[in-house]
Amino acid sequence: MKKTSLTLLLLGAWVSTSVAQSPSGPRAGVDWPSFRGIAARGVDDARPVPAHWSVPEGKGVKWKVPVAGLGHSSPVVWGNVVCTASAISGTPDPQLKVGLYGDIGSVLDTTEHKWMVACFDKATGKPRWERVAKTGEPVIKRHPKSTHASSTLATDGRHIIAMFGSEGMYAYSMNGELLWKKEFGRLDSGFFMVPEAQWGFASSPIIHDGRVILQADVQKGSFVAAFDVRTGRELWRTERGDVPTWSTPAVVSMNGRDQVIVNGWKHIGGYDLETGKEVWRMTGGGDIPVPTPIAAHGLVFITNAHGKFAPIYAIKPTASGDITLKDGETSNAHIAWSYMRDGGYMQTPIVYGDILYVCRDNGVLSAFDAKTGTRHYQARLGDGKTGFSASPVAAGGRLYFTSEDGDVYVVKAGTTYELLATNPLGEVAMATPAISEGTLLFRTRNHLVAVGDR
Repeated sequence: MKKTSLTLLLLGAWVSTSVAQSPSGPRAGVDWPSFRGIAARGVDDARPVPAHWSVPEGKGVKWKVPVAGLGHSSPVVWGNVVCTASAISGTPDPQLKVGLYGDIGSVLDTTEHKWMVACFDKATGKPRWERVAKTGEPVIKRHPKSTHASSTLATDGRHIIAMFGSEGMYAYSMNGELLWKKEFGRLDSGFFMVPEAQWGFASSPIIHDGRVILQADVQKGSFVAAFDVRTGRELWRTERGDVPTWSTPAVVSMNGRDQVIVNGWKHIGGYDLETGKEVWRMTGGGDIPVPTPIAAHGLVFITNAHGKFAPIYAIKPTASGDITLKDGETSNAHIAWSYMRDGGYMQTPIVYGDILYVCRDNGVLSAFDAKTGTRHYQARLGDGKTGFSASPVAAGGRLYFTSEDGDVYVVKAGTTYELLATNPLGEVAMATPAISEGTLLFRTRNHLVAVGDR
């Protein structure tokens, strides 16, 4: 496929949402190579996808297959292969508590676990292969809402990268051959104010131009790094002075250079893709950053939440040095616009058309003009009692928001709120869905489900 990009001239500098792919790069409408698809955009308008279905009743379901263990690892797709990751506990029914609650405690499960990568046929759901990456007792405990396989896989059609935090990172061929593995030691993700509250690793790797990019913000020894996708050789590593975060990095072309963009609390910022050298930074916002940075319309959008603030930042491609807003500011030379109390906690936002959609974990959905920040509307999905952790995706003029209870809210794209349908998956759903060739792919607690025309 030819290089795909959305490149706009803004203030004399270029910013691109391109993933700078070679001719063998991901094909829009077919491949969904990492968290939220190509460049984490979460959008696939190549073919229509369903607006109405019911998994419990079998309506609109192409196939449904069991997946052992717990995992919030979203499905990834390359061609006709769908893959995901799991952690299988020795406990028959391991705890998974969803909903809106403030428990910071951890799940202690010292049974032997198996960390798995499993791939399926996209057309039929039949298993292709599965591999056990590691067996043993977890190094770190997890949150009751988390799993030991919360990071989404990444693939470039030749390699499949699986990150299991303290259990290591593994590279497989598309046929399941182990190519290399790396151990990072203890990667302790948890609440920085209560270190004994361990919550589990969740940042996902991404692949860009032959590099595996990994963000590891943990209690001690945080870093962002790049590795050769073919060999696992470390190309560079840059230390980060931040608290634990659970955000996946993004690669964006800003001001003439490819940068690794990361979320954070003490250190939101951009790093040069080639060297790992810091280009810009900012401080402040929510102190438990989770959403992934996204780029559109010549801006990079970053949101996070928890503590005093829940910001949305629209960052210009000219960003350089310390761009932190001063008290009382909503914009400056490098930040086009911002809101300090309207950001998302768990979900990565989505830009569809000219609109930025930001959904909070309680289902409050806000729509903004992406270029100016003008608010179009604010509405609530659900009854306010269910949580939303999976990030939205979009296709065919519709947005899909998956609740933790397993209901998918279909919203019409536009400047006014219109709920088109609410479709049950029949199980808890924490993972962000994938879209490929007119099919929606959902990872639920116990299954991988394909929704679409048979």
